Amino acid sequence: QEIAKSDYRTYLEEAGEKIGADSIHEEIMLQGLVIGCGKMGLTERRKYLDEFVPKIGNWAVCDSCVTSYKFMRKDPDHWFDYLETYRSSSEEFQLRFMIVAMMSHFVDEGHIDEILKICDGLHHDGYYAKMGAIQVCYIKFPEKTRRLLENDHMDDFTHNKAIQKIRESYRVSREEKEELAKLKR
Repeated sequence: QEIAKSDYRTYLEEAGEKIGADSIHEEIMLQGLVIGCGKMGLTERRKYLDEFVPKIGNWAVCDSCVTSYKFMRKDPDHWFDYLETYRSSSEEFQLRFMIVAMMSHFVDEGHIDEILKICDGLHHDGYYAKMGAIQVCYIKFPEKTRRLLENDHMDDFTHNKAIQKIRESYRVSREEKEELAKLKR
């Protein structure tokens, strides 16, 4: 926050040049967090995200940064469209970036159908792309998410893991958990 309040542009410009995907975890994390904290416009933030997202190489950097991106809620149409640009990525953590951002900031009436469609159509072998947390959808929209789980196109591992994660939630009743267990493949 100190960097974001002072001269974040100089920091991010230098980070864009010096910090690569092979840099240490904390350097990459700091770059992502400064992007979230800096007071900047849509175009500028998008530029910095375009430089940052390909550097994400683990779930900790992805999730820690993305969940702090409250700015996405201020211009939801713009940022949802931006996230969808990663839909066809073959990179595991770019897909996770998209899914975690959607789960963190867009599970609402206006986006739930598209998010479920994206989750159903996501096919990647990477564990962290598959574990994008569909349980958030179930907590907020149980009927719609259950309909997806009854007829989804996810591979068996992803399907079963999604059900497992939902069943582990304290916000799901015992009866719902028993019914969901019947959907396991």
